Amino acid sequence: MNARRRLLKSLLGLAGIGLPAIGATRPARAILIQRSPIAGFQYHEGERLWLRLRVGQSLELVREPANPYDPRAVRIDWHGRKLGYLPRIENTAVSQMMDRGERMSARIVRLAESRNPWGRIEVEVGLEIPA
Repeated sequence: MNARRRLLKSLLGLAGIGLPAIGATRPARAILIQRSPIAGFQYHEGERLWLRLRVGQSLELVREPANPYDPRAVRIDWHGRKLGYLPRIENTAVSQMMDRGERMSARIVRLAESRNPWGRIEVEVGLEIPA
């Protein structure tokens, strides 16, 4: 366990806050890193898969360092199908953690009918904590 993780765990423990589990279909414990909409949802398979998506479903995060539009790109997949990306303005921390080999997880936390594709789906990203 690295020093940052130990420090965070000890600070949360001193404050009487446990490490939150952020979903039943996810690892036993994870620290919530961010909550974000999915960028590019309308350009990938999100619209075609919309009726099959459910709140609480696990998502896969895939690092794309060779992405020509964003070297910090983190793709979001559902059952091997691309839904979109973490927004470019919000992907720095997650991409750096993934590059260091940290285990990350994601899940759907909100689905909404909206004309605005940025308002359709929201995900939580967590740092997995070993048991």
